[in-house]
Amino acid sequence: MSTYHELMQGAGAHIEVLIDAREPVELPDFVSAFTAISSQYQRYMRQAHPDLKDDARIFIREIRPGSFWADLIPGVASLIGQMDQVLIVEQFVRLYGQRLGAYFHADGRVSDASKGELKDFMGTVAAIANDPHGRGHIRAVSYEDGKRQVRASVEFNTETAAVAVQQIERHKKELDALTTADHERVMMVFKRSDVGSADIGVRSGERVIIEALSDKDRALIYGAPLAEHRIKDQMRNTDENIYHKGFVVDVNVQTRGGKPVAYAVTHVHQIIDTEAD
Repeated sequence: MSTYHELMQGAGAHIEVLIDAREPVELPDFVSAFTAISSQYQRYMRQAHPDLKDDARIFIREIRPGSFWADLIPGVASLIGQMDQVLIVEQFVRLYGQRLGAYFHADGRVSDASKGELKDFMGTVAAIANDPHGRGHIRAVSYEDGKRQVRASVEFNTETAAVAVQQIERHKKELDALTTADHERVMMVFKRSDVGSADIGVRSGERVIIEALSDKDRALIYGAPLAEHRIKDQMRNTDENIYHKGFVVDVNVQTRGGKPVAYAVTHVHQIIDTEAD
């Protein structure tokens, strides 16, 4: 099996990962910080370059007080040219930075993120989020004429990592809600509406009717930010009457004493015009 130095000499580029923490890092967070990157790199290669089998390997290069450096070295150098490998590594870091970086902001989402990908996102930032003054980075690094070049970089600190943890957790709950919807693709119409923003997971003050479930109106709960955003956008940014619109939605029925009292909308599939000709 090739050594670290042999692999580095043969590689055109590698991925450098740094976890810099002021406090001791819990072992699961430490391990996840590096294995998550490896998992996402392998996922990227399967999707973007399915014809290339890449046995990437991670090496812990350096440990200092509070700092852990690791290198992920791709294993495709023998199959393609070094310049092609450099481009692959650079493209991966840029793409991963875009997807992970979406969660650095309030209500940030990657709409097609899977539960497995969210788990890796969490693994990437957890160690930094749990530290009072932490920082981390992921870099695509190459060497040209003996000179080190950073071709792409993702950087985060305690503040942005903490936001990411919150947003990733919320997104995971939304995906759980989608997969456990009581009723899928039912038609909902408004009985009472409000253009104001609504908190997620609590009654909004609006009333809706879903005839497939009951002819009585019930309180509306926005079970996911994306559902709230799409419905409110329809209210605020179109001149059409909201009461002449039907929303094809997935819902969970909220009950009290065994009786339905509210509909929690987890996903909006379609908005259609219900006004008679």
